[in-house]
Amino acid sequence: MTAGAAPDRIAALDLIRGIAVLGILAVNIAGFAGGPIGTLSPNFPEPGSVADNWAHAGIFLVFEGKLRALFTLMFGASMLLFIDRVEERGRDGQTLQLRRLFWLMLLGYLHFALLWWGDILFTYALVGLCVLPLRNQPLRAVAIAAIAFYLIWHAILMAMSWSQLTGIPTDKDTAALAAKYASDLTVNLSGFWDQALNRLTVQGLMPIDIAISSFGETAPLMVLGMVLYRSGFFAGEWPRRRLKMMAAIGIGLGGVLTLALLALTMPRGFPPLTMFALLLDWAALPHLLMGLGYIAALMLAAPWLLATRLGDWLVAAGRMAFSNYIATSLVMTFIFHGWGLGLGGEVGSAAQLGFVLLGWALMLAWSKPWLARFRQGPLEWLWRSLVERRRLAFIR
Repeated sequence: MTAGAAPDRIAALDLIRGIAVLGILAVNIAGFAGGPIGTLSPNFPEPGSVADNWAHAGIFLVFEGKLRALFTLMFGASMLLFIDRVEERGRDGQTLQLRRLFWLMLLGYLHFALLWWGDILFTYALVGLCVLPLRNQPLRAVAIAAIAFYLIWHAILMAMSWSQLTGIPTDKDTAALAAKYASDLTVNLSGFWDQALNRLTVQGLMPIDIAISSFGETAPLMVLGMVLYRSGFFAGEWPRRRLKMMAAIGIGLGGVLTLALLALTMPRGFPPLTMFALLLDWAALPHLLMGLGYIAALMLAAPWLLATRLGDWLVAAGRMAFSNYIATSLVMTFIFHGWGLGLGGEVGSAAQLGFVLLGWALMLAWSKPWLARFRQGPLEWLWRSLVERRRLAFIR
């Protein structure tokens, strides 16, 4: 990938990152409210309402996997933007990026240990170290290899999980899931330090397990984000006709495939084991298609959106994506876990949407005023200071 000049900030990239960090909350909210198994079904351990089922279906159709794909594409692009920006100043971008990923891995693990099991930062840092050597390879070859790896990885997993997708869970399976749900909920409703100790002693290797199991999704998407950046995608160099075609095919075909999966599982009440196979394996292709479709559609909308007040707020949220991501975990674990309000296990899928709107409002409300006074978000500043090995200027 041939490096080109890059400005300190690319407004469209910040805009899309802001939308991605907001959208991620719509998926993660079920994990905050009900633990890992709570993300699978609105009807477990007790049947949900009609509204809960439709809310779960809506999240699955619009957000699940698609926003994670969008966020991962952004991370891949941001890695190269950072290197270009550093190298334009005559410094060693590769070394600083490696140092940056090391600190992100540590901060991600602290996020997992202290706040929430669903951390994604550790995975991004670990996988980023693996794909960074590809940054100077030819664009077309890298893009083809990334897509092929993504499809082959998930095709193998689909073959392995066919019986899980179509089978009827046994009483033993249901009992095991119920026990796991109850155990996770008990931990979540315990005190802050009790939870942290449990995650460190009982679940200490969970971030590594997540990184390995999701490698076939994360690495190819990260590489595709790098390819998009190098190709001038975020600088507005792609013709609008190509963007329109990418958006139409990605969202259209991906949406049809997602609806087909919904038709398979929704009438059955979203069985947890079926949903597990579906989310990890069978929905991979629509996730990829719709993630790419979303990013193309947002690039088409960027010139208009950037001229609006909403666009300003979203750009600010994107510039503070790290701080917003962790702050969301802090707020939502306070609401649902035992060290705060302890609402875990009591809020159905439909009511969870209210907390999503609350999170969106908070992220949009504080990001722009904060950046008016400070140079970066608080965690962005901490991260950069650790990488630079000195205390950087913070207040404007």
